[in-house]
Amino acid sequence: MLIAVACGSQHASVEPAQTPIAAVEPPSPSPTPPPSHVFVIVMENRSLSQALAGRYTLALAHHYAYATNYHGVTHPSLPNYLAMTSGSTWGITDDGWHPLPAGGLGRQLASAGITWRAYMEGMSNGCYRSGYPYALKHNPFAYYGGACPANVVPFTGFAHDMAGDVPRFVWITPGLCNDGHDCSTAVADAYLARTVPQILATTAWQQGGVLFITWDEGEDSYNSVLTLVIQPGGQPSSSAVAYNHYSLLAAIEDRLGVPRLGHAAKASPMPDLIGP
Repeated sequence: MLIAVACGSQHASVEPAQTPIAAVEPPSPSPTPPPSHVFVIVMENRSLSQALAGRYTLALAHHYAYATNYHGVTHPSLPNYLAMTSGSTWGITDDGWHPLPAGGLGRQLASAGITWRAYMEGMSNGCYRSGYPYALKHNPFAYYGGACPANVVPFTGFAHDMAGDVPRFVWITPGLCNDGHDCSTAVADAYLARTVPQILATTAWQQGGVLFITWDEGEDSYNSVLTLVIQPGGQPSSSAVAYNHYSLLAAIEDRLGVPRLGHAAKASPMPDLIGP
């Protein structure tokens, strides 16, 4: 922003016959931009080309930015979700229950006073006793400290919250059908077509927010997955730079202004897709 500044001495003498010139008011300070909001949706079990077979998903890729060389860090689901939220797989190689030390992204944000909420589709009886289509293995926040944070809530409240005071960090885990785990790409694509517009309609996203959509793991030998970076005013682009879930965590933490956890500390935060 260019600000015009009046030059010359304020103490210059004024001829008696002249009308004194009113003092120039100093420019008002620029308003502080609103805090940036970050939204994340995690889908299931599609490689890059498989995810792009969804018509709505493909339209998002053509309109916004996406990574073409992004990979899950391992198999199966759970360690990928832990990588996205703590910077480590904790040596876990299955989808079972593993109570981990307190920590992770949720605790980090809470300690920093940053509002956050994780919406779990199908969660009807808490983190540990809810049935299908909810899956505990897709709720990483319930593993840290072996307790379910109050910030983890059923997806049924999502639409109401998006119409009100949106948390600065929003995580969405669809149920086992809508995420594509148990159902077709078309079903998962239709879920995104219903959910993404609700995010893009919020002031929180429109005023400098960012939405990341990623898949936990791929179906090919490279573990390739699609990751979309959706920002207001963003130009259509793609990146062939190698990224993974640690890159996503780095990008989230940088955007929210908190230190990077675990392997995210040395990961690239996808600057060519997100911008400065």
